[in-house]
Amino acid sequence: MLKVARCVSLGVVALLLAGPAAAQDPAALADQIKKSANPDLIGALTKEMGATVPQASGAAGALLGLAKTRLKPEEFTKVASAVPGIDTLLAAAPAVAGTAGTGAAGALAKATGGAGTLGGLAAVAPAFEKLGLKPEMATKAVPVLTDYVTKSGGKEVASLLAGALK
Repeated sequence: MLKVARCVSLGVVALLLAGPAAAQDPAALADQIKKSANPDLIGALTKEMGATVPQASGAAGALLGLAKTRLKPEEFTKVASAVPGIDTLLAAAPAVAGTAGTGAAGALAKATGGAGTLGGLAAVAPAFEKLGLKPEMATKAVPVLTDYVTKSGGKEVASLLAGALK
């Protein structure tokens, strides 16, 4: 009996080390993705980031929220029209207080060329941390999001989004 329990425990540990989405039942994960605000985008993000559906939704919302603050209203309207369920995704992003570029936000700024400032993707680091994601995961999420927008809204709209997320 002890050997069985040890095997089960090691299996659970292996799943947890593989990431939150890997620890879920694949059928349950697929069902959650199907019920999400944007199944195509959330499915791609969960796969790329190894995240749960709520984490992927929050990450997309945080990145889209950052773009919203950096784009002109008419530019963001173009991005928004290319992302079905955007209001739900924006609402899924955790609210965070402003940071001064220290801790994980500062580390991400350095990793993304922000040299310790809150510029670039460092602005979403606190949201990613609240979601239980490493801030560096933003660098995996951005290409997925921009590829999705390229397919749904065209290269011009994707270029707007990519520029806002630099």
